[in-house]
Order: sequence, then C-alpha cells, then structure tokens
Amino acid sequence: MGAGGGEHALAQARAHPGVGLIACEVYVNGICSLLSALVPEGGEASAPLPPNLRLWDADARDLIRALPDGCLERLFLLFPDPWPKARHAKRRFVHPAYLPEIARVLHKGGEWRIASDDPTYQEWTAEVLAAQTLFDAPPPADARPEGWPPTRYEAKALAAGRTPLYWAARKKQG
Repeated sequence: MGAGGGEHALAQARAHPGVGLIACEVYVNGICSLLSALVPEGGEASAPLPPNLRLWDADARDLIRALPDGCLERLFLLFPDPWPKARHAKRRFVHPAYLPEIARVLHKGGEWRIASDDPTYQEWTAEVLAAQTLFDAPPPADARPEGWPPTRYEAKALAAGRTPLYWAARKKQG
C-alpha cells in the first residue's frame, strides 16, 4: 500500500486509464517523488495529471477501513517496511488480524499482490497466507510477473543481491 516513489502507481495509471487508482504513502519524500514525476518543475499550472489517480498521504489502513465492501479489484503491497523485530510484527500490513479487512474491501475474486525482498517478511507472509481461509494464495513467484511494473525498491533489492518474492492472493469466491 505504500506507493514509495510512485513508479508503480504511475505505470498502472498510464497502462489502465479507465481504472481508478489510489496511491497511498505516509512519507512525504515518497509523495514528493510521485508528484515530481507527474508535474515537472515549472509545469505546475499546465501538467496533465492522470484523471484516474488519487493520492492518500496517511496510513493506508485508515483508508481501507473507510472503503465500502467489495470496492477494490486489486490491492498492491509492494516492498513494505518489514518491521523485522518480533515486537514490531503487529505493525506489519500482512497480519492475521488484518486479513478480514483486506478481504472485506476486495470483491470476490479480487487480487492482493504482495512483493517483498526481506527474508523475515517473506517467511512471515508465507506463514500468514498458509494459515488463513479468505484467500487462495499459491506459492510466490521468484520473478516479477508480467503486468507488475518495477519499482526502485525492487531495483535496490536486486542490486543488493536479495531475491524478491511475488504473491498473487485471490479472495475466495464463497
């Protein structure tokens, strides 16, 4: 849900002009990066902004709690903060207590895409998804699937020799 520098959100907005997107990012630098990509310096008055892209500059969980049931077709969680210490696990976006809320906002068959390069988060995500009943969650791919625009966080991970994993969990139909 963190849009980071916005590369993914902007690529999705351009590739799917008829689909509404909300890029969520709590860090000012991430919002600034996305806005800089959208509005070149000096072009504030005339830059064509994608009409299908909105920004949310607060915790994505607050937005999700406010959304109506079944309103999302896809939800992206790309390279989230891993909160690696055990005492911080409750802050992770992929969390057993939060899965019902994610399932609530996705329509039946909706997809939750998750990517992480952090071994702790990867293990956590695999365990959480294996223990739940709301999503069909096949094992993750170890190469970015087609239709997943790259991000700078993915590039950093690959440059550092870390292997990202990519999950595509679908909300169950029943």
